[in-house]
Amino acid sequence: MGAQNDVRVTFRVDKDLKERAEYLFEYLGMNMSTALNIFLRKTVDEESIPFVIGSKKPVFGTGYLSTDVTEAFSKTVDTEIAEKQQKGYPIAKYDTVNKQAYLEVADGTREYVNG
Repeated sequence: MGAQNDVRVTFRVDKDLKERAEYLFEYLGMNMSTALNIFLRKTVDEESIPFVIGSKKPVFGTGYLSTDVTEAFSKTVDTEIAEKQQKGYPIAKYDTVNKQAYLEVADGTREYVNG
């Protein structure tokens, strides 16, 4: 956005909140103006309150897309499977050709589940 298109926006905010926000934005490498522009751009693009910018590890809640949750779930499942395989535990899988569930044991063999 060029300087010719810039407009000044003024609003009131609690002094303590402003100071805490400025401290956080500085920690994140931006100023108040940049942070508010990011927020406004994302709000307009997504037509909703879009996300939380923070230095804390995110927890799922409002503002997350279903793809975020799916990706996190998939990573967790992959990690769990890898840990089970390292310990030699069988892994439950599904054979789409035979349309049957099976356990894959450490040596790679399959034990199909009757069903």
